[in-house]
Amino acid sequence: MSFAMQLHHAGPVAHLRLTRARVHNAFDDGLIAELTAALLQVADDASVRVLVLEAEGASFSAGADLNWMRGMAAASEDANRQDSLTLARLMRTLDELPKPTIARVQGAAFGGGVGLVACCDIAIGVPEAKFGLTESKLGLLPAVISPYVIQAIGPRQARRYFATAEIFDAAEALRIGLLHQVVEADALDAAVQRQINLLLKAGPVAAASAKTLIRDVCAHTDGSRHDTDNAALIARLRVSPEGQEGLSAFLDKRKPSWAHPQENTP
Repeated sequence: MSFAMQLHHAGPVAHLRLTRARVHNAFDDGLIAELTAALLQVADDASVRVLVLEAEGASFSAGADLNWMRGMAAASEDANRQDSLTLARLMRTLDELPKPTIARVQGAAFGGGVGLVACCDIAIGVPEAKFGLTESKLGLLPAVISPYVIQAIGPRQARRYFATAEIFDAAEALRIGLLHQVVEADALDAAVQRQINLLLKAGPVAAASAKTLIRDVCAHTDGSRHDTDNAALIARLRVSPEGQEGLSAFLDKRKPSWAHPQENTP
C-alpha cells in the first residue's frame, strides 16, 4: 500500500491523488517512481478515458522534499543527472499521456508542482492557491519542467518568473495561462466534473489525440509537409470506426456510442 499516492477509478475516470499531505505533497524519489508507474498503468488501461490529478491537504505540491534535496546536494553530479532524468520521465509521461488530463488544484504549487499543473491538459484551481518557480532562490533553475511551463505560460512570462522566483496568485496564474479556470473551493469539484462531462461526450480517440496534434503542429517548420500531415490525419479519423460513428450519430440526431451516463451528473 502506498502512503504517497492513491489511484482509484470511477467508471471511465481515473483519479490519481497525492497523499503526502504532511509534507505538502513534496516530491522525493519514491513519489516520483510511484507516480510514473501509476501514469503508465493508466496509459495502458483501455477503460480509462480521463485522468484527474489531485492532492490531499493544504497544498497541491510544494515541489522537492527538503530531505531529498539535502541528499542530492551531497551526491555526485552524475547521481544528480540520473535523479533529474527520473523526474524528467515523470513529467514527459504525464505530458504525453494518451488520455485527457485535468489538474484539480486545491492549494499551493511550487517548483515541480507547477510542472505537474503545466503538464495537464486542463487546470482548474481555487482563488487561495499560490504558485512559484522558486528554484533561483537556491541558485538553481526549473530546468526539467521548463518545456511544459514555457508551453503553458509562454517565454515572456517564463523569463520573469524563472528569474525572480516570485510567488503569484491564482488570478495571475489564470492570466498567464497556467490555469484555465479559477473557482471557489466549494465549486471546485463541480468545475472539474463539468470538464469530465465534456470530455466524455467527445470521441475517445479524438480527445486523447488532441494533444498529439497540437504538439505536431507546434513542431512543424515545413508548411507543405504540415498540410499533408494534417490532411492525412483528418482523412484517417473520418474513415475510422470512431469517426464513422460520430458522423452517423450527428446525421441521425442521436448520441454517439461513447457518450457515457456520467455526462449527466452535475
